[in-house]
Amino acid sequence: MYIKLWPDREIRVEKKRVGRVTVLILRPKDAVAGKPGVLWIHGGGYITGMKEMVYMSRAVDLVKKYGVTVISPGYRLAWLHPWPAAAEDCFAVLRFMDENRERLGIGSLMVGGESAGGGLAAAVCMMARDRGIQVDFQMPLYPMLSNIDTESSRDNHGKVWNTRRNHFGWRLYLRRQAKEKVSPYAAPIHQTDYHDLPPCYTFVGEGEPFYAETLQYVENLRAAGVPAEVDVYPTDMHAFDMLHPQDAVSREAIQNYEQHFEQALRMQKSDVP
Repeated sequence: MYIKLWPDREIRVEKKRVGRVTVLILRPKDAVAGKPGVLWIHGGGYITGMKEMVYMSRAVDLVKKYGVTVISPGYRLAWLHPWPAAAEDCFAVLRFMDENRERLGIGSLMVGGESAGGGLAAAVCMMARDRGIQVDFQMPLYPMLSNIDTESSRDNHGKVWNTRRNHFGWRLYLRRQAKEKVSPYAAPIHQTDYHDLPPCYTFVGEGEPFYAETLQYVENLRAAGVPAEVDVYPTDMHAFDMLHPQDAVSREAIQNYEQHFEQALRMQKSDVP
């Protein structure tokens, strides 16, 4: 397995400090002002991972193919900093993006991420709605949303992520509240009001732990009148598109993902008076 953790020559990368958070800012070398700014949050079960994982994520192709600016935050991990550290770090970077649109050369705001980063993406969208920042599109891929076992995360032995690792991640992130109903900013599946959240696209493997909570999240958004779509793929490998991008199922997922992103871009343009 080959994992790329450095930038493409077509991309200009800047490292910057935003408060206590170090971020990577990825732009195309011929960046055009006014394109969306995407906050992309890395995975790792809230306990591991790094901002450089953006280079193996879906976000890199958004920079290369669509000219957007992507910002990847190196948020604090739960080994030393349990909730709400990661969520507040990521939201602080979103606020920085909102307050510095002209300086960054960005227009609308989008939020995405994979796994725990997908969970944080959902949480940040909820925080943004409640704190007065408009996010126009969310992409929480196979997101880690529920600290309470679901039908698919209970007794799961899937590749890469499973029940045992899931319990460990939540235990470090939430500490004594790991098995309790907590704030939706901590475990977004506990949200009760999905109104006015951003339109959503995601995908997930049918055999992985986060299958049930991903589908539940999409169903909850739809019930609140929020456009939301999910694609399901025949695999039990968590993060299959990142770890084996050349596999047929990954190529299909990537193609469908980019089609939905293109649709989101078209919708934003159609909303411009």
